[in-house]
Amino acid sequence: MKPKDRIILALDVSDYDEAVRIAYKFEEHIEIFKVGSELFTSAGPRIVEQINSMGKKVFLDLKFHDIPNTVAKSAAAAAKLGVFMLNVHTLGGLEMMQQAAEALRNVSLDENIDRPKLIGVTILTSLDQAALQDELGIGLRISAQVRHLAGLAQRAGLDGVVASPEDAESIRSHFGKGFLIVTPGIRPSWAAADDQKRMLTPNEALRRGADYLVIGRAILSQPNPVSALKRIEDEIAGF
Repeated sequence: MKPKDRIILALDVSDYDEAVRIAYKFEEHIEIFKVGSELFTSAGPRIVEQINSMGKKVFLDLKFHDIPNTVAKSAAAAAKLGVFMLNVHTLGGLEMMQQAAEALRNVSLDENIDRPKLIGVTILTSLDQAALQDELGIGLRISAQVRHLAGLAQRAGLDGVVASPEDAESIRSHFGKGFLIVTPGIRPSWAAADDQKRMLTPNEALRRGADYLVIGRAILSQPNPVSALKRIEDEIAGF
């Protein structure tokens, strides 16, 4: 893939007009834009429709986590919006993920639309080992828990997972080349860490096996965001 196909630009803003302005600013440089809960709650489906109308793709990052029937219906509704990719929380369990995957297959056939990629969120990159154990009561090491959840996602028929770039190498070695790895927590060496606990540079993430890099603030907070993006593209041009 070309660098522009690997980078998913996170539209982590709450205003529809600002999100559209950013999308047009990067129209020539980005193919996939992430729409998360903040923007989708504020702007609704029209932001997805707008990005699609530009000939671009949407990663709908709403991390569905509910009873299986609710998640399945939510996934089907997202597919009808024409999103390229969406995600669920793997901690919702095997049945929830299986029903979401089945719903996407069914609605894609019924509506004659492309089936979105379905990926599972493992452990948020804002969580560290202490939070996992002391707050959530999960005794496994993060790396072991991530592998377990990735295996559950694969068993459920998902296309891949969202995981820290630190876990990408282990996931790739365990689940093979066909299993997608989408990595947030990407920070170039010249960007601030913000609230990320487990992160790597773009080059390191791809070297460990990531397919897609989700990057937002590390680009948009720079004085010249387009130049910042080009610096990252130059860094990963060899992959």
